[in-house]
Amino acid sequence: MSASTSSPTVGAICRPQTSPERMLGAAVEADRAGLSELWLWEDCFLEGGLTSAAAILSATDRVVVGIGLLPMPLRNVAITAMEIATLERMFPGRLRVAVGHGVQPWMEQVGAKAPSPLGLAREYLVALRRLLAGEEVTVDGNYVTLDAVRLGWPPLTRVPVLLGAIGPKSLALAGECADGLLLDADFTVDGAREAVTACLAARRAVGIDVAFETVAYQRFYRGPDAQAELARETRPGGLDAALAGSAAEVAERVRAMGSAGVETLVLMPSSTEADPADYLRFAATEVAPLV
Repeated sequence: MSASTSSPTVGAICRPQTSPERMLGAAVEADRAGLSELWLWEDCFLEGGLTSAAAILSATDRVVVGIGLLPMPLRNVAITAMEIATLERMFPGRLRVAVGHGVQPWMEQVGAKAPSPLGLAREYLVALRRLLAGEEVTVDGNYVTLDAVRLGWPPLTRVPVLLGAIGPKSLALAGECADGLLLDADFTVDGAREAVTACLAARRAVGIDVAFETVAYQRFYRGPDAQAELARETRPGGLDAALAGSAAEVAERVRAMGSAGVETLVLMPSSTEADPADYLRFAATEVAPLV
C-alpha cells in the first residue's frame, strides 16, 4: 500500500497568474520539451481549472495535465464527475484530478462556504468516486444530494481522485476516502513523510489495502531575487520547503521527497516568474534527467 519511491515523476506548475493565452502557449512548449506532468489550479478569480485542462489537452500530444485542486464547495459533484469523465474519455490517461476544501475566505466571498468542510469532503469524495466508477448513486447527505444519478459516459479507465490536505483530520480523510493525497508547497521532506504515514495509517485502520498515491508541490524560484522572494513568502514549512538553486540541487530534493513517499514532485514557480514556458522546459530537460 505504500506509495514510496526513490525516483518520483518530475512535474511543474503553470500558475493562474499567467494569462490563459500565455498558459496555453507555455503548455505546448512543455509538451514539446517532454515534460511528464503539467499542473494547474483554480485560484479565485482567475482561470477555470477544467476549462484550462481541456484546452491544454486539446493543444498537446502527450503531457499529463493535473488539476490541483478543484474547490469542492464551488462545484456540484455530478457536474464535476461529468466534466472529469468527458476529459478522460477524450484524452485517456492524461488527466489527474485533486479536489479540496477551497480557500475559506474565497468560499465565503461567493456564498459557498460549508459549515463543515470535512463533512462536505467526506460526502463529496464518496459520491464522486462512485460516479466515476460508473455506479448509480443515491445519497441524501448534509451537503450532497443525488437521486439515482449515473453518468451516461463514465470513464473507460480508472480516474484516481486525490484530496488536497494539510491538517491531521484532512489527512486521515484522504487516507479513508480518496485515492491519493495532494500536498501543498509548504511541506518539508520530513513533513511530507509524516503526512504520507498519517494517510496510510488511517487507510489501514478502515481496512483499505489498495494503492495510494501522493503528489507534492515544492516552491522552486529562479532569478537574482529568488532567495529574497522566498524569504518574503515564508510559510509553515519555511525555507526548508523551498528551493532556489541549480538543477542538481532541485533533483536532490526530488529524490529526497521520493524517499518520503512522494510519487510526483511538482515544481512551483513564483507568481512573478518571467518566462513560464522556459520554467517548464527547465523542469523537463534539466531537472528530470538527473532524477
